[in-house]
Amino acid sequence: MATFGLLVGGGPAPGINGVISAATLAARRRGARVIGCLQGFEWLMKGDIDHIVDLDADAVSRIHEQGGSILKTSRANPTRDPANLDRVVDALGRLGIDHLISIGGDDTCFSARTVGAAAGNRLRVAHVPKTIDNDLPLPPGIPTFGFETARAAAAGIVGTLLEDARTAGRWYVVVMMGRNAGHLALGAGHSANATMTLVAEEFGGAKVSLDRMARTVEGAILKSTAEGRPHGVVVLAEGLGECLDPADLAAFPDLPRDEHGHLRLAELPLGRLVRDRVEKGLKLHGIKTTMVVKDVGYELRCVAPNAFDQEYTRELGAAAVASLLAGHANVMITRQNQKIVPIPFDQILDPKTGKTRIRMLDTATESFASAMALQTRLAASDFDEPRAAEAIAAVSKLGVAELRERFFV
Repeated sequence: MATFGLLVGGGPAPGINGVISAATLAARRRGARVIGCLQGFEWLMKGDIDHIVDLDADAVSRIHEQGGSILKTSRANPTRDPANLDRVVDALGRLGIDHLISIGGDDTCFSARTVGAAAGNRLRVAHVPKTIDNDLPLPPGIPTFGFETARAAAAGIVGTLLEDARTAGRWYVVVMMGRNAGHLALGAGHSANATMTLVAEEFGGAKVSLDRMARTVEGAILKSTAEGRPHGVVVLAEGLGECLDPADLAAFPDLPRDEHGHLRLAELPLGRLVRDRVEKGLKLHGIKTTMVVKDVGYELRCVAPNAFDQEYTRELGAAAVASLLAGHANVMITRQNQKIVPIPFDQILDPKTGKTRIRMLDTATESFASAMALQTRLAASDFDEPRAAEAIAAVSKLGVAELRERFFV
């Protein structure tokens, strides 16, 4: 009898329980045992095989409608210490697990691949890609599960803030979760018609100063005010912290890192830092306004999945079981054009780092161009048309020449 192990790593995302439910039901119907490993690799790394739960149909039949994870999750990384990796392999062996389904993002995928390689032929591994960041290397147009639910929830929050901004005559600076890529920030901002969304990808991998980020926001506020909207919401992608100029990051030498070595960007006060610089810039124009900083992210991770993610995750969970029983091993489970396509781990690795590739926003697409075109941004061309230039100068203490020099020289 085959024995399946299920575990969840990384941050929560809507739909985790759908994968757990479908994988359990599919495996049990084929006569397999299903063991849920609590808190990802955390207890297995200690050689502890007591923090498990046997899963059956009664335990999982309706959990696909729930947010969170019945198996909980952790960012425990078994790849950093060979001893921890050995203990994980040994613990899985003592549990009799010969098929492992991991649910997580790029770090969990890398950990699962490493565990599978260390176990050799004793263990078949399949990874189900999960992240609200949407940054795993799936084909273009295919979201990671949890993203669509999180985007919808985030867009609802941004939309509510836009109405509050209009009603109260103020500005909101929203820092949207997304460790590297700007998918969630742009997706939510574009859906809600935020005034502007700033993402790291538009800088093409270059390091960017806080002053440059703030100047971009300042220009958007100036133009929006000139157009009769002295209020709005600016969305900043959390991933902007990764492309910050080292000189700016030097002010935060104690910024912590997670188990996988990533800066904990949630601890970086990006919104406050940008807001403070924008407020100084607005004083030069004689514009007085209230600016409120909001961080949005954690409240998205455990919302109940929408119908798309309920269906998507159930299909992925059942497919993971079918793929493993069909002999596939060391693969990431994807759905492409209504077909399940297992992708070998070796095809999703970054040859430079040896880790899972990160899918960034593609700034060359028409959808990205459309999203940018619908934002309110100050452009050099705004000063080429006299009437538009005069309207902008009318809400500032600075003249047209001074404005052009401030923003575009």
